[in-house]
Amino acid sequence: MTTTTETYGVDPSPTPLALLLLGREADPASERGVECPGDLPAASDPDLVARARAAKEQLGDRVFILGHHYQRDEVIEFADVTGDSFKLARDAAARPEAEYIVFCGVHFMAESADILTTDAQQVVLPDLAAGCSMADMATAEQVAECWDALTDAGIADVTVPVSYMNSSADIKAFTGKHGGTICTSSNAKRALEWAFEQGQKVLFLPDQHLGRNTAVLEMGFSLEDCVLYNPHKPNGGLTAEQLRNAKMILWRGHCSVHGRFSLDSVNEVRERIPGVTVLVHPECKHEVVTAADMVGSTEYIIKALDAAEPGSKWAIGTELNLVRRLAKAHPDKEVVFLDRAVCFCSTMNRIDLPHLVWALESLVEGRVPNVITVDPETEKYAKAALDRMLALP
Repeated sequence: MTTTTETYGVDPSPTPLALLLLGREADPASERGVECPGDLPAASDPDLVARARAAKEQLGDRVFILGHHYQRDEVIEFADVTGDSFKLARDAAARPEAEYIVFCGVHFMAESADILTTDAQQVVLPDLAAGCSMADMATAEQVAECWDALTDAGIADVTVPVSYMNSSADIKAFTGKHGGTICTSSNAKRALEWAFEQGQKVLFLPDQHLGRNTAVLEMGFSLEDCVLYNPHKPNGGLTAEQLRNAKMILWRGHCSVHGRFSLDSVNEVRERIPGVTVLVHPECKHEVVTAADMVGSTEYIIKALDAAEPGSKWAIGTELNLVRRLAKAHPDKEVVFLDRAVCFCSTMNRIDLPHLVWALESLVEGRVPNVITVDPETEKYAKAALDRMLALP
């Protein structure tokens, strides 16, 4: 494999922004700070790996550790299963004998696991500051105001909400209460097809890019069929006529990782690596997706690399930890990060080995830290929306 250290092999210099991207500093404007009761092990502790192994062995089948694809390698090493957010939540539900589900991901993922697991199980998030900027871009109050705007425009009764899995439990509950469904990046088309069988319009939350890319590139809609609802503007920045004319009402939200990729990124990598195949996630901007050779979910990206011919060249537009892992797993192929800029998910990176060790050792000592609990009413309606997704043909 061609050496690509400049692309994905070096951590950024220790500037405040770089440390934030690595999950080593906090952003008070977007993250909830959290203190761990007791002493958090130092990242420099040479015994961290041994401590994690010992705690996990002592807990045995009582604990089930989930590792999202975007996690650091040091955390993935201790995961019982890896996958995307929904796969992990379902894996947790399939292990009712595990008292503790330690979710190495972000907050909305742990909420989904709590919704799908039994009341006898407790879901633990090793660092409560591990949130999701996209999920935080749609609050229950904002979505209620949006629904009021749709009601005033006379279209609420023909609009079906479809919410991306990357949303809070509150947004999933709103979706369930209003007859909608949840989708993942791999079944978004099926979810939208179902929604348009139920109504005439879709309110797609909270990722505008997945909604737009699915509607336009997979379902034959035009860009003019889509309008962007901005929750920070009166009436979403739209007239009642614009809302009535639209088929897809897209929430103004995005992934801070995938939103960084640009058309320039695609053009630059094609010039630098002749014959490269550009493969991106559907959370990327529309112009990036249309310029790429292939587009698909995280699981799709992994399977595409597994099936690729030896000697093939790939530029991947998704989170850097996963791209690094794919490059290491496929030394017979050239695998590079789509953009030269480092692009970690900063909140996902907050789950590191010290936090995992702290969480596991706390469980060994009989303390259950950072339990994620969804209230019964929210759980009821959120589960209704998730069940509709599971029932999709």
